[in-house]
Amino acid sequence: MTALIENKKAYFDYEILESFEAGLQLEGHEVKSLRAKRGSITGSRVLARGNEVYIVGMDIPPYQPKNTPASYDPERTRKLLLSKKEISRLTGKGEERGLTIIPIRVYTKGRFIKVEIALVRGKKKYEKREKIRTRDIEREIGRTLKRG
Repeated sequence: MTALIENKKAYFDYEILESFEAGLQLEGHEVKSLRAKRGSITGSRVLARGNEVYIVGMDIPPYQPKNTPASYDPERTRKLLLSKKEISRLTGKGEERGLTIIPIRVYTKGRFIKVEIALVRGKKKYEKREKIRTRDIEREIGRTLKRG
């Protein structure tokens, strides 16, 4: 499993409750672009409409801009491939107050491109400050142990 794109900020901004693996419905040039590790999932989210789940706001730039169709939209809505059981679970949980579904990373599994999506709850500002404070303290302890 090779990670192609990661949303590192998601670990700081959200508390991850549960994660799922889903396939992505992509076009050929999008696959090539992702394998070249080009793209972004920061700011994207997952929406459930009816019995289907979509990823919105994921940016995949064209692999070869001159050979890409003129009608190509890099931020188009892409369908996620999940089982009916997982879709019903996500739609039920996603409608709860304070919970969101976001993509965490895009990776390869064999010859397939998968996306890891997670059910998350947003962290409060004081929780983020506390995490920064503990990280700085651990870094300072590491420096002093390295010197002495």
